[in-house]
Amino acid sequence: MKLGLLAGGIGPRVRVNLEVVKHAETLGFDSVWTAEAWGGDAVTPATWMLAHTDKIKVGTAIMQMPARSPAMTAMTAMSLAELSGGRFIVGLGASGPQVVEGWHGVPYGKPVTRLKEYVQIMKQIFRREAPLSFEGELYQLPYTGAGATGLGKPLKSILHCEEDIPIFSASITPKGVAAAAEVCDGFFPIWMDPEKHQVFDAPINEGFAAAGDKNMSQFEVSPFVTVSMGDDVEQCMMPIRANMALYIGGMGARDKNFYNNYAKALGFEDAAVEIQDLFLSGRKDEAAAAVPAELIDACHLVGPAERIKERLQRWKTAGANGQVASMLLGCQQPKALEVIAGEIL
Repeated sequence: MKLGLLAGGIGPRVRVNLEVVKHAETLGFDSVWTAEAWGGDAVTPATWMLAHTDKIKVGTAIMQMPARSPAMTAMTAMSLAELSGGRFIVGLGASGPQVVEGWHGVPYGKPVTRLKEYVQIMKQIFRREAPLSFEGELYQLPYTGAGATGLGKPLKSILHCEEDIPIFSASITPKGVAAAAEVCDGFFPIWMDPEKHQVFDAPINEGFAAAGDKNMSQFEVSPFVTVSMGDDVEQCMMPIRANMALYIGGMGARDKNFYNNYAKALGFEDAAVEIQDLFLSGRKDEAAAAVPAELIDACHLVGPAERIKERLQRWKTAGANGQVASMLLGCQQPKALEVIAGEIL
């Protein structure tokens, strides 16, 4: 099993802790990942980290698909892959309607359809087998719709793509996971219980069937795992409680919250209902307090070093069985990274 580091923070300043990134590289981490919302972008810090490292791969978790055309994302990926010696990983995501329509000013549309078409177009560009032509529901290349000049023509990338560029997707809905399994090289759940990996089995198998000849040896499951090392377990859980309450309680409408459904699928149905009720009524602190410690412990690593080592055994088993390819760690504690690397790598 590989280790990755979630290093691209979202906030009022663009901050990249290069010391922690380089420490992870020295420890043997496979990858480091950036992020974007509606402020700093994911590509610029990824470029910065690639320029200041030698071996570690750098990925975007995620680049918002509606913010860029598939061709623009392919151009960016090919450029960074060539300049870094093949160390760039594309991580895509649909984002949400609030951001897509409120910030980027484009229709949210159909995220599953978008992912499939987007990745197909990118892979056509990478292959350079013929000038780019695509007729989909959301993308038509060359474009011939409203406002078109009629002068568009199929083009082949001037830049030859000689590096292998993996494409990952941030998905959690059954249809999204199935689409990722069909067209992508991997996906990253926002959290995961390594002992309940089977919640993804059906959609992954559905995606493999749609792709044809594909199996788990060609597809990586790489969940985000928050790590907080300290003597007080409850204190370590506190920031995780608030984050999970936000997703389970507040991401989406009451009857359309994929994270809430996911928490139920992991076996915490009553808690998911309570968290959402509290969060949507404005009682966010109570919603955070209602996140079960058992759910946090199932999906993240908290507490003293010895406790983290003990809890890591579940992840090692999942890795050995091919159910988890990478753990992408949300952690800025060098000592905690050392503890985990010592157990995994």
